[in-house]
Amino acid sequence: MERVRSNGGRAGIGIMEGLSLKSRAIAFALCAGAVVFILALFAGTSSVSGKNVLGALVAAMICGVMSWASAERAIAGVAEAVDRLALRLRAAADGDLMSPAPEKVRETLPELADAMDGLFAQVRANFDSVHTLAMFDPVTQLPNRINFRRSAERLLARREADEMAALLFVDLDRFKFVNDSMGHACGDEVLAMVANRLRLVAARAEVDVPATRPDTTPVIGRLAGDEFTLLFPVVRDGAHAERLAWRALHALSEPFVVAGQNIDVGASIGLAIAPDNGVDLIGLMRAADIAMYHAKAQGRRQVRRFDAQLDAAAEQRLQLERELRRAIERGEFELAFQPQVRLPGQEVVAVEALLRWRHPERGLLLPNAFIHAAEECGLIREIGDWVLQRALRTLAAWHAAGLDQRIAINVSPRQLAQPGFFARLRTLIVETGAPIGRVEIEITETLAMQGSDAVLEGLRELRCEGISVAIDDFGTGYSNLARLRKLPVDRVKLDRSLIQDVTHSAEARTLIHSVIALINGLGFEAVAEGVEEAAQKDVLRAIGCGAVQGYAIARPMDEPALLAWLAAFDPDGARATA
Repeated sequence: MERVRSNGGRAGIGIMEGLSLKSRAIAFALCAGAVVFILALFAGTSSVSGKNVLGALVAAMICGVMSWASAERAIAGVAEAVDRLALRLRAAADGDLMSPAPEKVRETLPELADAMDGLFAQVRANFDSVHTLAMFDPVTQLPNRINFRRSAERLLARREADEMAALLFVDLDRFKFVNDSMGHACGDEVLAMVANRLRLVAARAEVDVPATRPDTTPVIGRLAGDEFTLLFPVVRDGAHAERLAWRALHALSEPFVVAGQNIDVGASIGLAIAPDNGVDLIGLMRAADIAMYHAKAQGRRQVRRFDAQLDAAAEQRLQLERELRRAIERGEFELAFQPQVRLPGQEVVAVEALLRWRHPERGLLLPNAFIHAAEECGLIREIGDWVLQRALRTLAAWHAAGLDQRIAINVSPRQLAQPGFFARLRTLIVETGAPIGRVEIEITETLAMQGSDAVLEGLRELRCEGISVAIDDFGTGYSNLARLRKLPVDRVKLDRSLIQDVTHSAEARTLIHSVIALINGLGFEAVAEGVEEAAQKDVLRAIGCGAVQGYAIARPMDEPALLAWLAAFDPDGARATA
């Protein structure tokens, strides 16, 4: 029976849920009339007569009709509110999230109206957040690459045929050093301040340009990392565009104050002008990027305007990049070797592995003909990995043959910066069987002075494992003596520019003597590069240089020639070998 009641109850609920608003109003009116009818009977005389029944029936009908009318009125109001609500939801689906809930809904269903307004407000806030994340850089609040491109393309499309526009491609010069030395939080502060200074440059430019049409406001964007762009939709002429570019450069040349420290960043700027260098954003971006690249190549902190010569140079660079990729695929690289001799005994203490490119058309190329291009296009990592493998295999073969020589391998800053470099080096040493105590890594002076703590710690760990570390081309950059004292290095290789005048210049001898004394005093061994004359070797030996390398000892040579040279080496009469 309970199951039956339960099923019956659920069925009743289901029936009520299935009824429409009008059906429920009718049921409500009937129930009200029935209640009134019963009450009227009980309120009458104790005897039930036809007259009493008729009176009760009339009262019940009047009550039912009034109940129906009242319910019908309420139902009509709710139904109208629901209809208005449906129309509002349809408008929201079409994108209208601003209009408030209809007044009829607010009068009839106020709580629902408030909930609807709150929901749409939250949806609008979410859309605004998504739009900001999708279209603006979170660090600088500038338009990102997508947003800048849309705005710039729209402005360029509206440019009149006789109007000129200018695009600036800005690349910060020392931003990576800021990130590495002070952390990304300070780097973000610098980026935000760069954006503010560029905004000021853009604001001043608006004053310079007559407002011939409403869309002359410059557009600024942060493309990625430390790259920014400025589009001036209208400039008077090329000279005006160059003034704007130099104004931006001067603004970014002033130090930035972060955490109480003055940070000198600087920038290189490429300038492209429409319609001379392109009529759309793609053409202008390409031209400005090429001009910026040449500004950096010429010493940074410059403005370079795009011209036909730069275009030809860019095409040559692209051709060189294509040839470098082909060289990697076809195995056109090889190693040459140049020995280092210790003074005064003239013992061969190391051999430096030097990269060469056997170009199929241009012959044997030295690194200065292609290394910079390899670094710019990212191929230096693949090339550097090849050098490591080939040099370590060579060292392992020498060791197996009983030749106990240290081999020095140049490693570029970009190689060291790639994740897993130190682990990769250790793996290669194990795989090739090279004796770890005979491996030397040469890093640049710039990397030694400006490298991140993580890189220096990695070098320090290598030294603890037996690998030697040398600073190459010392004397060509800026060295912090306090930092030099703490560096994990064994040898410091003096650049040839410090050596070339020691035989006939007292000032050069004084300078090199001081530098060597400093290096020896810090506990490092001084190695002189580019020693081309026997007289230079004699002077260096007299002032305490530990070892020398150069044509006065031997020219770079391939492996068979080196092995023959080592076999015939005379410590008492070492001479240059072709």
